[in-house]
Amino acid sequence: QLPCGTLAEVRLLSTWRHRREMALKYILILIFILLTINTCSCDDDHEMEEFLKREHSLSKPYQGVGALGSSHWELMGDAMVTTDQVRLTPDMQSRQGAVWSRIPCHLKDWEMQVHFKIHGQGKKNLNGDGLAIWYTKERMQKGPVFGNMDNFTGLGVFVDTYPNEEKHIERIFPYVLAMVGNGSVSYDHERDGRPTELGGCNAMVRNLKHDSFLFIRYVRRRLTVMIDIDGQHEWRDCLDIPGVRLPLGYYFGASAVTGDLSDNHDIISLKLYQLTVLRSKKEEEEEEQAEMTIPSVDNMDLLQLGQNEAGMSGLSIFFTVLFSMLGCIFLIVIGIVVYSQWNESRRKRFY
Repeated sequence: QLPCGTLAEVRLLSTWRHRREMALKYILILIFILLTINTCSCDDDHEMEEFLKREHSLSKPYQGVGALGSSHWELMGDAMVTTDQVRLTPDMQSRQGAVWSRIPCHLKDWEMQVHFKIHGQGKKNLNGDGLAIWYTKERMQKGPVFGNMDNFTGLGVFVDTYPNEEKHIERIFPYVLAMVGNGSVSYDHERDGRPTELGGCNAMVRNLKHDSFLFIRYVRRRLTVMIDIDGQHEWRDCLDIPGVRLPLGYYFGASAVTGDLSDNHDIISLKLYQLTVLRSKKEEEEEEQAEMTIPSVDNMDLLQLGQNEAGMSGLSIFFTVLFSMLGCIFLIVIGIVVYSQWNESRRKRFY
Protein backbone atom coordinates (compact mmCIF):
# COMPACT_ATOMS: atom_id res chain seq x y z
CA GLN A 1 0.00 0.00 0.00
CA LEU A 2 1.32 3.43 -1.07
CA PRO A 3 1.73 6.22 1.47
CA CYS A 4 -0.83 9.01 1.27
CA GLY A 5 1.72 11.50 -0.06
CA THR A 6 2.81 9.14 -2.84
CA LEU A 7 -0.81 8.35 -3.78
CA ALA A 8 -1.62 12.04 -4.04
CA GLU A 9 1.40 12.58 -6.26
CA VAL A 10 0.36 9.69 -8.55
CA ARG A 11 -3.17 11.13 -8.84
CA LEU A 12 -1.76 14.57 -9.57
CA LEU A 13 0.58 13.16 -12.22
CA SER A 14 -2.29 11.22 -13.81
CA THR A 15 -4.50 14.33 -13.86
CA TRP A 16 -1.69 16.35 -15.43
CA ARG A 17 -1.14 13.73 -18.13
CA HIS A 18 -4.87 13.61 -18.88
CA ARG A 19 -5.05 17.38 -19.23
CA ARG A 20 -1.97 17.39 -21.46
CA GLU A 21 -3.54 14.76 -23.74
CA MET A 22 -6.79 16.73 -23.91
CA ALA A 23 -4.91 19.94 -24.73
CA LEU A 24 -3.01 18.12 -27.46
CA LYS A 25 -6.28 16.79 -28.92
CA TYR A 26 -7.79 20.29 -28.92
CA ILE A 27 -4.69 21.67 -30.68
CA LEU A 28 -4.87 18.94 -33.34
CA ILE A 29 -8.60 19.61 -33.86
CA LEU A 30 -7.91 23.34 -34.20
CA ILE A 31 -5.14 22.70 -36.76
CA PHE A 32 -7.49 20.43 -38.73
CA ILE A 33 -10.23 23.10 -38.74
CA LEU A 34 -7.79 25.79 -39.90
CA LEU A 35 -6.50 23.58 -42.70
CA THR A 36 -10.06 22.81 -43.78
CA ILE A 37 -10.99 26.50 -43.83
CA ASN A 38 -7.84 27.32 -45.80
CA THR A 39 -8.65 24.62 -48.34
CA CYS A 40 -12.22 25.82 -48.74
CA SER A 41 -11.17 29.44 -49.16
CA CYS A 42 -8.38 28.75 -51.61
CA ASP A 43 -8.01 30.89 -54.69
CA ASP A 44 -9.03 30.22 -58.26
CA ASP A 45 -5.89 28.19 -58.99
CA HIS A 46 -7.28 25.31 -56.92
CA GLU A 47 -10.79 25.61 -58.35
CA MET A 48 -10.00 25.06 -61.99
CA GLU A 49 -8.70 22.55 -64.44
CA GLU A 50 -6.75 23.42 -67.55
CA PHE A 51 -6.83 21.84 -70.98
CA LEU A 52 -4.47 22.59 -73.85
CA LYS A 53 -6.38 23.92 -76.87
CA ARG A 54 -4.27 22.80 -79.83
CA GLU A 55 -6.31 24.73 -82.38
CA HIS A 56 -5.30 27.97 -80.62
CA SER A 57 -1.70 26.91 -79.84
CA LEU A 58 1.50 27.30 -81.83
CA SER A 59 4.50 25.03 -81.19
CA LYS A 60 7.21 22.98 -82.89
CA PRO A 61 7.48 21.60 -85.54
CA TYR A 62 5.22 24.41 -86.89
CA GLN A 63 3.78 22.16 -89.58
CA GLY A 64 2.18 24.17 -92.35
CA VAL A 65 2.36 27.50 -90.50
CA GLY A 66 1.82 30.25 -93.04
CA ALA A 67 0.64 27.91 -95.79
CA LEU A 68 -2.81 28.63 -97.16
CA GLY A 69 -5.47 26.42 -95.66
CA SER A 70 -3.08 23.94 -94.06
CA SER A 71 -2.56 25.56 -90.65
CA HIS A 72 -4.46 27.34 -87.91
CA TRP A 73 -1.86 30.14 -88.04
CA GLU A 74 -1.05 32.74 -90.68
CA LEU A 75 2.14 34.78 -91.17
CA MET A 76 2.31 38.46 -92.07
CA GLY A 77 5.04 40.86 -93.16
CA ASP A 78 8.64 39.83 -92.51
CA ALA A 79 7.74 36.90 -90.24
CA MET A 80 9.27 33.57 -91.18
CA VAL A 81 9.30 30.01 -89.84
CA THR A 82 12.50 28.13 -88.98
CA THR A 83 12.98 24.75 -87.34
CA ASP A 84 13.47 26.40 -83.92
CA GLN A 85 11.12 29.38 -83.88
CA VAL A 86 8.74 31.70 -85.66
CA ARG A 87 10.89 34.77 -86.24
CA LEU A 88 8.67 37.85 -86.27
CA THR A 89 11.52 40.18 -87.26
CA PRO A 90 15.19 39.62 -88.03
CA ASP A 91 17.88 41.81 -86.47
CA MET A 92 17.52 44.36 -89.26
CA GLN A 93 16.16 47.90 -89.47
CA SER A 94 12.59 48.82 -90.44
CA ARG A 95 11.03 45.35 -90.31
CA GLN A 96 7.68 44.19 -88.97
CA GLY A 97 6.05 40.81 -88.84
CA ALA A 98 3.27 38.90 -87.15
CA VAL A 99 1.65 35.51 -86.73
CA TRP A 100 -2.12 35.32 -86.28
CA SER A 101 -4.58 32.60 -85.42
CA ARG A 102 -7.19 31.94 -88.09
CA ILE A 103 -9.72 30.64 -85.54
CA PRO A 104 -11.61 32.97 -83.18
CA CYS A 105 -11.51 32.03 -79.50
CA HIS A 106 -14.82 31.52 -77.68
CA LEU A 107 -13.42 30.57 -74.26
CA LYS A 108 -14.64 32.47 -71.20
CA ASP A 109 -11.58 31.68 -69.11
CA TRP A 110 -8.17 31.02 -70.57
CA GLU A 111 -4.45 31.10 -69.99
CA MET A 112 -1.76 31.82 -72.59
CA GLN A 113 1.85 30.77 -71.99
CA VAL A 114 4.30 32.43 -74.35
CA HIS A 115 7.82 31.09 -74.87
CA PHE A 116 9.79 33.85 -76.59
CA LYS A 117 13.27 35.19 -77.20
CA ILE A 118 14.56 38.70 -77.94
CA HIS A 119 18.21 38.96 -78.92
CA GLY A 120 20.51 40.91 -81.20
CA GLN A 121 23.83 42.65 -81.73
CA GLY A 122 22.74 46.02 -80.34
CA LYS A 123 24.01 47.17 -76.94
CA LYS A 124 21.73 48.30 -74.11
CA ASN A 125 19.21 50.95 -75.24
CA LEU A 126 20.51 50.55 -78.80
CA ASN A 127 17.98 47.93 -79.74
CA GLY A 128 14.29 47.87 -80.52
CA ASP A 129 11.46 47.95 -80.54
CA GLY A 130 9.77 44.96 -78.89
CA LEU A 131 6.97 42.47 -79.39
CA ALA A 132 3.29 42.18 -78.50
CA ILE A 133 0.81 39.41 -77.73
CA TRP A 134 -2.73 40.13 -78.89
CA TYR A 135 -6.31 39.06 -78.25
CA THR A 136 -8.22 41.34 -80.59
CA LYS A 137 -11.23 41.64 -82.85
CA GLU A 138 -9.01 42.60 -85.79
CA ARG A 139 -6.26 40.43 -87.26
CA MET A 140 -3.58 40.65 -89.98
CA GLN A 141 -3.45 44.46 -89.89
CA LYS A 142 -0.06 46.18 -90.18
CA GLY A 143 0.49 49.29 -88.08
CA PRO A 144 2.67 51.28 -85.68
CA VAL A 145 1.84 49.45 -82.43
CA PHE A 146 4.56 46.80 -82.33
CA GLY A 147 3.68 45.85 -85.89
CA ASN A 148 -0.11 45.91 -85.41
CA MET A 149 -2.76 48.52 -86.12
CA ASP A 150 -3.48 51.43 -83.78
CA ASN A 151 -6.97 51.89 -82.29
CA PHE A 152 -7.28 48.14 -81.92
CA THR A 153 -10.21 46.42 -80.20
CA GLY A 154 -9.19 44.01 -77.45
CA LEU A 155 -6.14 43.22 -75.34
CA GLY A 156 -2.49 43.90 -76.04
CA VAL A 157 0.40 42.79 -73.81
CA PHE A 158 3.63 44.51 -74.85
CA VAL A 159 7.28 43.68 -74.22
CA ASP A 160 8.72 47.13 -74.88
CA THR A 161 12.50 47.10 -75.25
CA TYR A 162 13.19 50.75 -76.13
CA PRO A 163 12.30 53.91 -74.12
CA ASN A 164 10.86 56.58 -76.41
CA GLU A 165 10.09 59.09 -73.66
CA GLU A 166 13.09 61.09 -72.50
CA LYS A 167 12.07 61.27 -68.84
CA HIS A 168 12.08 57.58 -67.95
CA ILE A 169 14.10 57.64 -64.72
CA GLU A 170 11.54 55.59 -62.77
CA ARG A 171 11.11 52.97 -65.50
CA ILE A 172 13.73 50.40 -66.42
CA PHE A 173 13.55 48.92 -69.91
CA PRO A 174 12.70 46.36 -71.24
CA TYR A 175 9.24 46.81 -69.75
CA VAL A 176 6.12 44.63 -69.91
CA LEU A 177 2.73 46.38 -69.90
CA ALA A 178 -0.89 45.70 -70.84
CA MET A 179 -3.57 47.79 -72.54
CA VAL A 180 -7.23 47.26 -73.40
CA GLY A 181 -8.50 49.10 -76.47
CA ASN A 182 -12.11 49.71 -77.55
CA GLY A 183 -11.44 50.67 -81.17
CA SER A 184 -11.09 54.39 -80.52
CA VAL A 185 -8.26 54.58 -77.97
CA SER A 186 -4.84 55.25 -79.44
CA TYR A 187 -1.55 53.84 -78.14
CA ASP A 188 0.76 56.75 -77.21
CA HIS A 189 4.04 55.65 -78.75
CA GLU A 190 5.96 58.76 -77.69
CA ARG A 191 5.08 58.16 -74.03
CA ASP A 192 5.57 54.38 -74.17
CA GLY A 193 1.85 53.72 -73.70
CA ARG A 194 1.60 55.22 -70.23
CA PRO A 195 -1.73 57.06 -70.62
CA THR A 196 -3.58 53.79 -71.37
CA GLU A 197 -1.44 51.36 -69.37
CA LEU A 198 -3.23 48.99 -66.96
CA GLY A 199 -0.01 48.07 -65.17
CA GLY A 200 3.37 46.57 -65.82
CA CYS A 201 6.84 45.58 -64.66
CA ASN A 202 10.43 45.72 -65.83
CA ALA A 203 11.76 42.53 -67.42
CA MET A 204 15.37 42.15 -68.53
CA VAL A 205 14.63 39.79 -71.39
CA ARG A 206 17.28 40.60 -74.00
CA ASN A 207 20.12 38.22 -74.89
CA LEU A 208 19.33 35.70 -72.17
CA LYS A 209 21.07 32.33 -72.25
CA HIS A 210 18.02 30.64 -70.71
CA ASP A 211 14.36 30.48 -71.72
CA SER A 212 12.01 33.42 -71.18
CA PHE A 213 8.26 33.07 -70.69
CA LEU A 214 5.23 35.33 -70.48
CA PHE A 215 2.04 34.20 -68.73
CA ILE A 216 -1.34 35.81 -69.48
CA ARG A 217 -4.42 34.62 -67.61
CA TYR A 218 -8.00 35.83 -67.99
CA VAL A 219 -10.40 34.39 -65.39
CA ARG A 220 -13.67 35.86 -64.10
CA ARG A 221 -12.88 39.19 -65.73
CA ARG A 222 -9.52 39.34 -63.99
CA LEU A 223 -6.36 39.86 -66.03
CA THR A 224 -3.10 38.52 -64.61
CA VAL A 225 0.30 38.78 -66.26
CA MET A 226 3.43 37.08 -64.92
CA ILE A 227 6.93 36.51 -66.25
CA ASP A 228 9.58 33.80 -65.90
CA ILE A 229 12.89 35.24 -67.10
CA ASP A 230 15.40 34.24 -64.42
CA GLY A 231 15.88 30.64 -65.45
CA GLN A 232 14.46 29.44 -62.12
CA HIS A 233 11.14 28.12 -63.51
CA GLU A 234 9.27 30.46 -61.16
CA TRP A 235 6.58 32.95 -62.15
CA ARG A 236 7.04 36.54 -61.01
CA ASP A 237 4.02 38.85 -60.67
CA CYS A 238 3.79 41.67 -63.19
CA LEU A 239 0.20 42.93 -63.04
CA ASP A 240 -3.15 41.77 -61.69
CA ILE A 241 -6.22 43.81 -62.68
CA PRO A 242 -9.88 42.98 -61.85
CA GLY A 243 -12.84 44.24 -63.85
CA VAL A 244 -11.36 43.60 -67.32
CA ARG A 245 -14.14 42.86 -69.79
CA LEU A 246 -13.12 41.04 -72.98
CA PRO A 247 -15.76 39.78 -75.45
CA LEU A 248 -15.67 36.28 -76.90
CA GLY A 249 -14.73 35.51 -80.49
CA TYR A 250 -11.47 37.48 -80.79
CA TYR A 251 -8.19 36.29 -82.32
CA PHE A 252 -4.81 35.56 -80.73
CA GLY A 253 -1.67 36.82 -82.38
CA ALA A 254 1.90 37.99 -81.88
CA SER A 255 3.71 40.81 -83.65
CA ALA A 256 6.98 42.75 -83.54
CA VAL A 257 8.60 45.75 -85.17
CA THR A 258 12.04 47.31 -85.62
CA GLY A 259 12.92 50.88 -86.59
CA ASP A 260 16.31 52.53 -86.72
CA LEU A 261 17.28 50.03 -84.01
CA SER A 262 16.63 46.31 -84.29
CA ASP A 263 16.50 42.87 -82.67
CA ASN A 264 15.53 39.32 -83.47
CA HIS A 265 12.02 38.79 -82.06
CA ASP A 266 11.27 35.08 -81.84
CA ILE A 267 8.21 33.12 -80.75
CA ILE A 268 9.08 29.56 -79.74
CA SER A 269 5.56 28.65 -78.67
CA LEU A 270 2.12 30.03 -77.87
CA LYS A 271 0.15 27.59 -75.74
CA LEU A 272 -3.46 28.35 -74.90
CA TYR A 273 -5.19 26.49 -72.06
CA GLN A 274 -8.90 26.41 -71.45
CA LEU A 275 -9.62 26.92 -67.76
CA THR A 276 -12.66 25.17 -66.34
CA VAL A 277 -13.70 27.41 -63.45
CA LEU A 278 -16.36 26.51 -60.88
CA ARG A 279 -19.18 29.05 -60.94
CA SER A 280 -22.41 29.35 -59.00
CA LYS A 281 -25.72 29.64 -60.85
CA LYS A 282 -25.95 33.26 -59.76
CA GLU A 283 -22.55 34.05 -61.27
CA GLU A 284 -23.48 32.34 -64.54
CA GLU A 285 -26.76 34.28 -64.76
CA GLU A 286 -25.00 37.58 -64.06
CA GLU A 287 -22.41 36.91 -66.77
CA GLU A 288 -25.09 36.00 -69.30
CA GLN A 289 -27.01 39.20 -68.54
CA ALA A 290 -23.86 41.33 -68.82
CA GLU A 291 -22.65 39.90 -72.13
CA MET A 292 -20.02 42.23 -73.58
CA THR A 293 -19.63 43.57 -77.08
CA ILE A 294 -16.95 46.22 -76.45
CA PRO A 295 -13.80 45.67 -74.35
CA SER A 296 -13.56 47.80 -71.23
CA VAL A 297 -11.96 48.07 -67.81
CA ASP A 298 -13.85 48.94 -64.63
CA ASN A 299 -12.58 52.01 -62.74
CA MET A 300 -9.98 52.85 -65.39
CA ASP A 301 -9.67 56.41 -64.05
CA LEU A 302 -8.83 55.13 -60.57
CA LEU A 303 -6.26 52.74 -62.04
CA GLN A 304 -4.50 55.55 -63.88
CA LEU A 305 -4.63 57.78 -60.79
CA GLY A 306 -3.02 55.01 -58.75
CA GLN A 307 -0.30 54.60 -61.37
CA ASN A 308 0.43 58.31 -61.34
CA GLU A 309 0.74 58.28 -57.57
CA ALA A 310 2.85 55.14 -57.67
CA GLY A 311 4.92 56.46 -60.55
CA MET A 312 7.30 58.60 -58.49
CA SER A 313 10.83 58.19 -59.67
CA GLY A 314 13.59 56.87 -57.43
CA LEU A 315 15.10 60.37 -57.41
CA SER A 316 11.78 61.92 -56.34
CA ILE A 317 11.43 59.42 -53.51
CA PHE A 318 15.02 60.12 -52.41
CA PHE A 319 14.48 63.88 -52.25
CA THR A 320 11.10 63.45 -50.53
CA VAL A 321 12.69 61.34 -47.79
CA LEU A 322 15.72 63.65 -47.59
CA PHE A 323 13.66 66.82 -47.16
CA SER A 324 11.37 65.10 -44.68
CA MET A 325 14.38 64.12 -42.56
CA LEU A 326 15.86 67.62 -42.84
CA GLY A 327 12.52 69.07 -41.79
CA CYS A 328 12.38 66.81 -38.74
CA ILE A 329 15.96 67.71 -37.78
CA PHE A 330 15.17 71.42 -38.21
CA LEU A 331 12.12 71.13 -35.93
CA ILE A 332 14.13 69.24 -33.32
CA VAL A 333 16.89 71.91 -33.36
CA ILE A 334 14.32 74.71 -33.07
CA GLY A 335 12.70 72.85 -30.17
CA ILE A 336 16.02 72.45 -28.38
CA VAL A 337 16.90 76.14 -28.86
CA VAL A 338 13.49 77.32 -27.63
CA TYR A 339 13.65 74.98 -24.63
CA SER A 340 17.18 76.14 -23.77
CA GLN A 341 16.16 79.81 -23.91
CA TRP A 342 13.07 79.18 -21.81
CA ASN A 343 15.08 77.20 -19.27
CA GLU A 344 17.75 79.93 -19.12
CA SER A 345 15.20 82.71 -18.55
CA ARG A 346 13.48 80.61 -15.89
CA ARG A 347 16.76 80.05 -14.07
CA LYS A 348 17.66 83.79 -14.13
CA ARG A 349 14.23 84.65 -12.74
CA PHE A 350 14.68 82.11 -9.98
CA TYR A 351 18.07 83.47 -8.91
